[in-house]
Amino acid sequence: MASNVETCEVGAESKMGLVHPATELYADEAIEALKAGKVIAVPTDTLYGFACDACSSEAVNRIYEIKGRKYTSPLAICVGDVPDIKRFAVTDHLPHALLESLLPGPVTVILGRGESSILEKSLNPGLDSIGVRVPDCDFIRIIARGAESALALTSANLSGQPSSVSIKDFENLWEHCAYVYDGGVLPAGRAGSTVVDLTKPGKYKILRPGSAKEETVAILEKYSLIEEAASG
Repeated sequence: MASNVETCEVGAESKMGLVHPATELYADEAIEALKAGKVIAVPTDTLYGFACDACSSEAVNRIYEIKGRKYTSPLAICVGDVPDIKRFAVTDHLPHALLESLLPGPVTVILGRGESSILEKSLNPGLDSIGVRVPDCDFIRIIARGAESALALTSANLSGQPSSVSIKDFENLWEHCAYVYDGGVLPAGRAGSTVVDLTKPGKYKILRPGSAKEETVAILEKYSLIEEAASG
């Protein structure tokens, strides 16, 4: 996929040292930045996102500052592989192989954190659940594995502004990142991931339709999960 980097104006040259292709060649650099508590911008299988070490309260706070996001708005986490999820969230109540059927893919699963979660208490304080992603995107999965932690992940934009499908969409925020990794223009549109609450045994609730609602519901119902009735 063609990179947008070559099209940047000469006046943006000072920013260009921040921008690298989202390829395995730059993975070690990204991992070191994450381990140092820095924020990076990365492509996913839906939108561009800001990512940092979810267990660094300083880095997490930095993401909120960059986005102008309310601290009451929770952040999701990203892990490299489906088996990693149980380090951070409760999965024992789910049907066998359900998560492997949903992920990797454009889905955020909401799960209980539980007492055994190694997440910092400062991430989404007061919430006993966490949204978890395993994007179908090689670069972010490689760096999540290398960081040996969960990554806090949120869309790369100012809160309330349109989501980003290319790095040019959030060029005004590049300066706040250690690095910006360019994966070209993402094809998923601006719908983001489908968010589904799986905290209750045998039930599901779609919290955001996102880009894969129909496929997600089909998988959930294949595993005999029942849609939770709307309250009120």
